[in-house]
Amino acid sequence: MHGQNRKRARSRMRGLWIPVACLGIASYFSYHLYHGAFGVTAMERLERRAVTLTERLEALEAERAALEQRIALMKPEELDPDMLDERARLDLNYADPHELVIMLDRRGAD
Repeated sequence: MHGQNRKRARSRMRGLWIPVACLGIASYFSYHLYHGAFGVTAMERLERRAVTLTERLEALEAERAALEQRIALMKPEELDPDMLDERARLDLNYADPHELVIMLDRRGAD
C-alpha cells in the first residue's frame, strides 16, 4: 500500500506541474508587459517626453518665425526705415541732438 500512495502523490504532482508552469510563464510576461523596456510604464514615459518636446518645438517655431520676420524687414529690397534707424541707434549708440534720452539704472531694477 505504501507504493500506491507514492504513485497517487506523483500523479497529483504531475497534474499540478503544468498549471504551475503556465502560471509562472504568465507571471513573467505580465511583469514585463508592465515594467519592461516596451511596457506600459515605458510607453507613458515616452508619451510625456513627446508632449514636452512638442511644446518645445512649438516655442522654437514661434521664435524662428519672429526672427524671420525681423530679418525680412532688414532685406535691402524691403528695408524698413524704422528698423534701420533702430539698429543704427542701438549699434552706434547714437541719438539725435533734439531727442530726450532717459537713462535707467538697471542695477536698481532688481
